[in-house]
Amino acid sequence: MNKDRRGLFLNLLILFLGFSLLTRLTLLAMAWPELDGGLWVLIKLFAAGLLYDCAAFSYAGAALALYLLVLPERIYAAAWHRLAVYGLFFVAAFLLAFNLAAEYYFFYEFGVRYNFIAVDYLVYTNEVLGNIRESYNLPVTLPLVTALAGGALWLFGRRLAFSFADPLPFRRRLFSALPVLAAPALCFFLLDGRLAQVSKNEYANEVAMNGLYAFGSAFLNNELPYDKFYASVGPEAAFRTLRAALAGPGVEFKDQGLDINRRIKGRGPLKKLNLVVLVEESLSAEYLQAFGAAKGGGTLPNLDALAGRSLFFKRYYAAGTRTVRGLEAMTLSIPPLPGTSIVKRPDNGGFFSWGSVMRDFGYANKYIYAGYGYFDNMNAFYSGNGFEIVDRSNFAKDEITFANIWGVCDGDLLSKTLKEADADFRAGKPFFYMVMTTTNHRPFTYPDGKIDIPSSAQSRRGALKYSDYAIGEFLAAASKKPWFKDTVFVITADHCANSAGKTELPVRNYHIPLFIFSPAHVKPAVVGTLSAQADLAPTVLGLLNASYESRFFGRDILNGRPEGRAFLSTFQKMGLLKDGRLAVLGPKKYLKTYNWDEAAKTISETAEAGALEEEAVSFFQGANYVYKNRLNRLAK
Repeated sequence: MNKDRRGLFLNLLILFLGFSLLTRLTLLAMAWPELDGGLWVLIKLFAAGLLYDCAAFSYAGAALALYLLVLPERIYAAAWHRLAVYGLFFVAAFLLAFNLAAEYYFFYEFGVRYNFIAVDYLVYTNEVLGNIRESYNLPVTLPLVTALAGGALWLFGRRLAFSFADPLPFRRRLFSALPVLAAPALCFFLLDGRLAQVSKNEYANEVAMNGLYAFGSAFLNNELPYDKFYASVGPEAAFRTLRAALAGPGVEFKDQGLDINRRIKGRGPLKKLNLVVLVEESLSAEYLQAFGAAKGGGTLPNLDALAGRSLFFKRYYAAGTRTVRGLEAMTLSIPPLPGTSIVKRPDNGGFFSWGSVMRDFGYANKYIYAGYGYFDNMNAFYSGNGFEIVDRSNFAKDEITFANIWGVCDGDLLSKTLKEADADFRAGKPFFYMVMTTTNHRPFTYPDGKIDIPSSAQSRRGALKYSDYAIGEFLAAASKKPWFKDTVFVITADHCANSAGKTELPVRNYHIPLFIFSPAHVKPAVVGTLSAQADLAPTVLGLLNASYESRFFGRDILNGRPEGRAFLSTFQKMGLLKDGRLAVLGPKKYLKTYNWDEAAKTISETAEAGALEEEAVSFFQGANYVYKNRLNRLAK
């Protein structure tokens, strides 16, 4: 045991590693039912985990080593400094214990260590802290965290006292500090996330990682340069493949260069119908009886009934696991790019979009959101791409019957939507609304008295049932309006409720519903073609018989081509799903193909690749090229 200041450093290192191990064991217990691979995977998991724990500590450890190097002995040994060290140790233990609780809740919610979601949460502290306060039992959690920190201080108290026993000359301090000061640079340049890939099971890989290291990595890599990190082909070949994939009846490409600009010819005279796109928060397909209702059977009676009264898309997939990914795909009709969504990136206005097409047709475009639209940069994105903003700040006091930290309840949001539609109808303008709900988001609270599950239960089933109730009330009220007959209602989701899975891209966790409902204009039918959020805009525009110049990467699913495909993504990995196979692209030029058994909802490895991988690379490389070169920007 070191009886000088090196002992302080070692005690803090042991404290960090101890809490990191305790966190890993906690997450391992949570993930245990989903793990496979046996003892060898566990050995690799803990070995890799120790390496990432040390790497995560290296940054704070370097700062501590520098402090201990330059601090004069008379100050280090002073009574007030000893007291400060005990206080610092308690604060460190408290923060590590709090991180353990935070990682538990984050893993419970998302099935992963900290990632780009946690980075976003750091930015929007009001909503996040409010969500934590409303969702989790802090009166129990915080005392437990405090008790754990106090126990750590008691356990290490005698060891800390020893670290003040002997002086340490500067030369010996320097000799000890140099490797510690060099460690962060070595970790930064030599270590990445690949060593945490200890298994084909993604739960094991997440447990092997260190949460704080993962957070830092996500913070530094909010946007990944495609050309540097991802597989690519020759640009001309990529765009040839793209044009072939986007060709079809009524499609005429303007040139054969590095672009997808084309003319879309409508199937008849333009139908200038009103359009309301209702985007439900976290509405997984598995909650509907039409998909088997494995989780939410009977909780969505209005949507279940709507399946037989609308164009019902049974094989429709979300682009990602965040709201902004879904909004990006639906609004811009573009495959997901590596890193954060375009919605959250700077200089994200003036794009060719669903909004710009509708605006050119004379529509009043509005993005109607239950919360404050500064969250996730939504207001900036939509106002810059042809929409007027209606968010929580536009609600009068008497228009809000219930709200939580995320926004007004779905009933209030849809009542506001009715008022906006009435106003635009009176003004004689057709309207196009993107309406984003929030009720089906933790803390899952809503006004009591509407359904048979009390809001105090804070259950997703209750939130789903209330959201479905609100949709039913909305459609019933809309049916009495003079504009109802000439309005198309699109009801879908931003993403699924659960994003975690054993595989890189768990396809079943991207499956969402899509209804297109307009009794006077849309004949009910079941659409079995594989499709994605990027296909929504061109498909609805096709129903309106719209003719326009397009830079969309999606296709009109109803326009004669039986084969379909879907784009999926995490923060760093993108996938193309087609013909029962999934091609996955990742950093370091990673490219792999899997078989997807849609009936069993299982993924297995395959040696086959060929054309699917080429098409996947072409779509994502082409989307990156178009975005980076702003080819989908509107002419000023």
